[in-house]
Parts: sequence; structure tokens; C-alpha cells
Amino acid sequence: MNKSDGQDTADRLSAIVANSLDTQAKTQDLARQAYQSRTQFHRLFRTVVEETPAAMRRRLLLERAAYQLGHAEMPVTDIALDANYGSLEAFTRAFRKAFRISPSLYRRMRDPHFHLPSSNKIHFFCPASPTAGSTITGSSTKGGRDMDLFDRFAGNDSWHTRRLLEYAGTLTEEQLDRPLPTVVEMLPWRESNKTLRQLLENIIFTKEVWTAALSGTDMDMNGPPKSQHSPQALLQRLEKTDADLRCILGDIRNRSGWDDTFVDALCEPAETFTYGGVFAHIMTFNAHRRLMALDALRQLGVQTEGFGDPMEYEESVAPWNQQVAVKTL
Repeated sequence: MNKSDGQDTADRLSAIVANSLDTQAKTQDLARQAYQSRTQFHRLFRTVVEETPAAMRRRLLLERAAYQLGHAEMPVTDIALDANYGSLEAFTRAFRKAFRISPSLYRRMRDPHFHLPSSNKIHFFCPASPTAGSTITGSSTKGGRDMDLFDRFAGNDSWHTRRLLEYAGTLTEEQLDRPLPTVVEMLPWRESNKTLRQLLENIIFTKEVWTAALSGTDMDMNGPPKSQHSPQALLQRLEKTDADLRCILGDIRNRSGWDDTFVDALCEPAETFTYGGVFAHIMTFNAHRRLMALDALRQLGVQTEGFGDPMEYEESVAPWNQQVAVKTL
């Protein structure tokens, strides 16, 4: 079989699987469409497509489910059934294993990426936007949307902050409020970073302030009450502000509006900033705070992993990473 024939065969066989998403077809049913036995179909498919028919079908169904979570108003239970899962619980387990996030949080994050890792580069594809009156259908296309710097920086910042809060959740109140032996005061504004709790609070509060500024909403600049400063409460605040901030900045990224300006009415007096400058500001100074918090955790005896490097994020969390594919298929 020459290269051209092999590609034609791969396209034909993958199309059979991609067009079966709305059915209950099993491998033997797909094999009949290819006029082959189940064994022949499975062997040839794996050779030319570099994935088994069942694995590709499961992956495309999960990609379609992720797309529906981000672009349709369907209830999560209906999306689970549409993906051929018998229960919401089974779907949630499979989705979390594949995307490293729950379906409900994925919907709130409005993450535009719904492609799982695949060496053959065949993915679920919606040919038109639902806002144009189209329906969501199964298909496949070569290639996929690559990560850009926004995805890497924003995703890593959220991921590493979440890990820091999970580590902090194992500590006592006394440890969270214990004065740090070394405090680096290098920011040009007043900010107390004398305890781990204060460091973590400043990471979340920074995002909350800028989310309010970008959306033009009022905010108490004194911050939430002390009851909202526990690791568990901070994690809930993080998830909420991340969802809002990613929605705002994701829209700016999609329309290439990083150089556009806005007026920050929360400043006294009000100031004008670019969206790109604000995003870079948040990522830069939160990275500083995260590293300080990581060092504080280690000084308190917590066994932590990594340094919050964006490359660590790609390797262990990002759904397009090839190393994750082996675990999720």
C-alpha cells in the first residue's frame, strides 16, 4: 500500500467512525460498513489510523461533549447520554480522567479547547457555529487548534494556584498564620505577605480586583471577610474569578484586542490600561506570589512537587499533551 492509498484508507475508515457518533454502533457494526470482518477492520484501522476504532470513537464522543459544554445550553445529563454514557456519574468520571477537570467546572471556565491528544490529528469538528443556527454534528478534521501563550500562562497560573491551595488545605490554622522567616518586599505598592495565608489571599484578590475592573463592576477594596480566607474558601473564590476572568480575556484574545484600552474606575484617580498589559501584569506578579507561597509551604514541611513551571502544566494537565493520551484512551 503506497502512501496515497494509505491516506485514502485512513480517511475512509476514520469517516465511518466519525459518522457513527449518533448511533449505538459497535466495532462489528462499523466493520460491516467497511465490508470487512471485525478482526480485519480492527487490525487495518489500527495500522492506518494509529488508534483503535473503539478508542477513537470514545475520544470523539468526549470531544463532542466538551464542545457541547462550552457552546450549547444542554443539561450536563443530556450531554452525558448523548456521549453514550449510561449515567451522569460514569460520564463525569470519564470526562475528568480525559480533561483533568469536571464537566461542570469545564463549562464555567468556558475553555475553547475541546480536542484530546491524538497522534493522528483527527478530532471532532463542528462545521458552523451554533449561534448561526447550526446543529452540533459529528465530523473530523486534520489538525486542531494549537495552544497560544494566553492558554499557557492563564492555564498554568490557575492550575498551580489550585495546587498551592490544595497543599495549604492540609495545614493547621496556626501554620497558615505563622510569620514567615523570610519576607521579600519588592512590589511597588503596599501588600502584606508576612504569612502563607496572606500570600494566597493576595493571589486570589488580585484576580478578583482585575476582574471587577475589566467588567466595570464595583468591588469592596478591603476584600472579603476573614471567613473567606480559608484554603477551601479561597479555592471556591479562585474557581469563580477564573471563570469570569477567562471569559473576559478569552474574548479579547479571540478578537485580537490586546492593544485595546479600557478605563479602570477602581483606581483613584481612574487610569487607562491596555488589556494585554493587564494580563501580563496579573501573570507576572502572581508568578512571584506563587513562588513565595511554594517556598513557604516547603518551609512548613509540606512535600510539594514541581515549581509551577508552565512546562509542568503542559506535561501533567493540558489535554492536548501527548503523554496524557496514553492514560486517557
